[in-house]
Amino acid sequence: METKENQTSITRFILLGLGNNTELWPFLFSLFLVIYLVTIFGNLIIILLVANDQQLHTPMYFFLGNLSCLETFYSSTILPKMLNSLFTGDRTITVNACLSQYYFFGCCVAIETFLLAAMSYDRYLAICRPLLYASVMNKKLCFQLIAGAWLNGLIANSIVVFLVIQFSFCGPNVIDHYFCDLNPLEKLSCSDTSLLKIIVFLLTFIFTLAPFFLTVSSYICIISSIIRIQSTIGRKKAFSTCSSHLTVVCLFYGTIIIVYMLPDTPNLRQLNKIFSIFYTILTPLANPLIYTLRNTEIHKASRRVQSKLSPFF
Repeated sequence: METKENQTSITRFILLGLGNNTELWPFLFSLFLVIYLVTIFGNLIIILLVANDQQLHTPMYFFLGNLSCLETFYSSTILPKMLNSLFTGDRTITVNACLSQYYFFGCCVAIETFLLAAMSYDRYLAICRPLLYASVMNKKLCFQLIAGAWLNGLIANSIVVFLVIQFSFCGPNVIDHYFCDLNPLEKLSCSDTSLLKIIVFLLTFIFTLAPFFLTVSSYICIISSIIRIQSTIGRKKAFSTCSSHLTVVCLFYGTIIIVYMLPDTPNLRQLNKIFSIFYTILTPLANPLIYTLRNTEIHKASRRVQSKLSPFF
C-alpha cells in the first residue's frame, strides 16, 4: 500500500503551455505582452472615466466599470505566469500557486457571468420597460447585484478549492494547458473526486447556465422590441445602446461553451487551447476596445476629462 507521503510527494506541476516550439516563444511573448498591457491600460481608462465623469454615473456604466475592474484581475491571473514561462522557459508551477491561479480564475469567470447577466437585464429594462427603468434599476438594486456577483463568485470557488486542497497528487505532474484549470487538476488527482463532481455540477448550473439563459432571454426580448420600432433611426439608437455588450457576451459565452463541450481528446486538445485564449485573454482585451471604439458616451467623457486635464499639461 502506498503511504500518504508517497501520494503527496508532488509539489510542482509542469504547464506545457501552447507548445514546445521554442522558436515561436519570443513572438508569443511579445504578442501576449502587448495584449496584457493594452488590456490593463484600456480597462483602467474605463474605470477612471466612469469614476470621474458625473454623466457616466448611471447603472449601465456602473456595471461597465465593475466589468473593467474584473477584467483587469482576470488577465492578471493568467498572463503574468504565461509571460514568465515564455520568457524564462520555466514552465513549472507549485501546487499552491496552481490552486491559487485556479481559484482566482474561477472567481473571475463566475463573477463575469453574473455581471453580464446584470448588464443584459439593465438593457432589457431600458429598452423594453423604459417607464419602469428609473424606479427598478435604482442605486440599491445596482449595489445588490454587484455585491451578489462578487460575494457569490468568491464563496462558490472557495468551496471548490477547499475540496481540491484535500486531494492527493501522486503523479504524473504534467498539465497540458497554459493555466491551471479544474479538469486537469481533477485528472491528476489520485483521490476520490465524486463529491467534487457533484458540487461542480450544481455550481455550473447556478453560475453558468442560469446567468446564460437570463442573458439570452433578455436579448430575445430586446431584439424583438427593437424590431417592432418603426423608425429606422430609433432602431439604430436602441441597438447601439446594447450592441457593445452583446458583442462581449457572444465572445465570452460562445468560446467558453465550445471549450467545455468539446471532448477532451489528444486530437482536440490544441483546438481547446486556442478557444480558451478567446475567453481567458481576448475577452478582457475586447471589453475596453469594443466599448471605447463604439461607445459615443465614452468618447464624450474622454474629451471632457481631457479638457479638465489640459491646463495641467
